[in-house]
Amino acid sequence: MRKRVVFWVEEYFYNPNFVQKFISISLLPLSFFYCFVMFLRFKSKRSEDLGIDVVSVGNLSVGGSGKTPLVTALASNYKDAAIVLRGYGRDSSGLVVVSNGREILCDVNRSGDEAMIYAHKIPSAIVVVSEDRKKGIIRAKEMGAKIVFLDDAYSKHDIKKLDILIDVESKNSFCLPSGPFRERLWATKEALVVKEGVDFKRVVELKNKSDKMSLITAIARPQRLDDYLPEVISKNYFEDHHIFTKKEVSDILKRDKADSVLVTYKDFVKIEQFDINLSLLDMYVKVDENIFKIIDSYIGSANAKKD
Repeated sequence: MRKRVVFWVEEYFYNPNFVQKFISISLLPLSFFYCFVMFLRFKSKRSEDLGIDVVSVGNLSVGGSGKTPLVTALASNYKDAAIVLRGYGRDSSGLVVVSNGREILCDVNRSGDEAMIYAHKIPSAIVVVSEDRKKGIIRAKEMGAKIVFLDDAYSKHDIKKLDILIDVESKNSFCLPSGPFRERLWATKEALVVKEGVDFKRVVELKNKSDKMSLITAIARPQRLDDYLPEVISKNYFEDHHIFTKKEVSDILKRDKADSVLVTYKDFVKIEQFDINLSLLDMYVKVDENIFKIIDSYIGSANAKKD
C-alpha cells in the first residue's frame, strides 16, 4: 500500500495525468499559502558563519535529483573534507558519526543509506548525520574537517554557505501540495544552479555482470535508471529508502531464476550483508572544472575575510 502511494505521488509531482492535474489545480490556494510561509521563513533567517567553509548541494523539489553522486564527486576533490546530512530513513536519531575519515563506525541502519554511500565511496572523509545541520558541522570541525559539504540543505538559510542547486525538470512547477517544489530560488538568495548533462555528466559502470539479472532498487523516481540499464529479467521498484529483507530479495531471485540481483549503490549498502550474488550499476559524475573554480573562489574569498 505504501509503495503504491509513494509512486502515485511521484507521478503526480513529475508527470501528472488529467485527474492528477485537476487535483493539483484545486490545491493551488494551499500552495500559494505554503510558498508565502516559506518566503517569510527565508526572510526571518540570518546566516551564521560557523568558522568553516560550507558548500551545500541540493534541489528545490522533493525526490531524487542526483545529489549523492554530485556531492561525492565534489567532496572527493578536497582534503580534510566532511559530509553532513540528515540521514533520512535511518533507525537512529540525533547526531551520529558514521565515519571519522579512517573507519566506518556504525551500520547502515544507524547511518541511513546515503550516508553509508559516502562512507564507502570517500573513506578519507568524515561523515556525520544530524537533523541539526549546525551541530553536525560543528562536530565535523572539531574532528579536523577544513571544508564541509551539506547534502540537501538549501533551506538552511541560517548557515553561511555556498549553495549549489541541481535544476530538476518537472511538468508540474507548483509548490507543495500542488507540485513538487519545497521552496523557490528567492530573488535575494544567491545560488549556483547546475544542470545534469551540462555542468556534470553521469557515468555508469556495470560491475559483476551476469547473464540473467533482476533489477531491485529503492530510489526516488526509479524510471531515471532506464537510460543506463542493461537487459534485465524484471524491474522491481520499491519506495525511496526502503529497508530490504533477505527474503524479499531472495524471493525475486528465485521467481525470476536469475543469476544475480542488479542494484544501485544506494541499494548495495543495504543488501550486501545478505550474501546474495549482486551486480552493481555503479554511477558517478564528471564535474565541469568551472564548478570547482567557483568553489575554490568561494573558499578563497571566505578565508580572505577571516584573515
